[in-house]
Amino acid sequence: MASVFVVGDKFNDKVKELLENSDSSLPQRLREELEETLEKDGPKTLSFGTARQLKKYLQDKGHPFYLHELLEDSSLHLPEFVQPPRNPELVARLERIKAKLANEEYNRITRNVNAQELNRSGTLAEIGLQVRSAKAVVVTVFNFLITVVAAFFCSYMGSQYLFTDTSARVISAVIAASVVGLAELYVLVRTMEGELGEP
Repeated sequence: MASVFVVGDKFNDKVKELLENSDSSLPQRLREELEETLEKDGPKTLSFGTARQLKKYLQDKGHPFYLHELLEDSSLHLPEFVQPPRNPELVARLERIKAKLANEEYNRITRNVNAQELNRSGTLAEIGLQVRSAKAVVVTVFNFLITVVAAFFCSYMGSQYLFTDTSARVISAVIAASVVGLAELYVLVRTMEGELGEP
């Protein structure tokens, strides 16, 4: 936090005039502090307390210049911030907390990862599940084909009592097989939707 001004040439000139003035009634302590400021080598600094005393003196005596005019080319001296050393116990505690949070985050991210799923060969339970799934698909397709073919032959054989022409019998058998196939597909799709919709 700033506590001093780094004064410029204008301040130096005006204060020299004030100090050299023979009828100046500067208090002794203020005079000594101002002289000490002017005699410094390098950057000349003026404390806030001395600046307040000088301002009060100028106001009381009615001098033709004011403090803000004196400090017009001055600047605040901001000391370099020195960071205090960190408490080793606090640092160790923070490291433990960071490690714990990182571990919790890792566990949250990987909680649904199964190490057996990463194995290329898979487990016997997974292989059995895949075989059952493939078996169910093969049985369903085989059942669909048998039903459509049976509907075709049944219609073809039964239409001989209605039609004498072979082409009419084939057309009626294809229509009947198509209707049965579409009905079978509808039932199959509804069954699949029911299985997929279950939680």
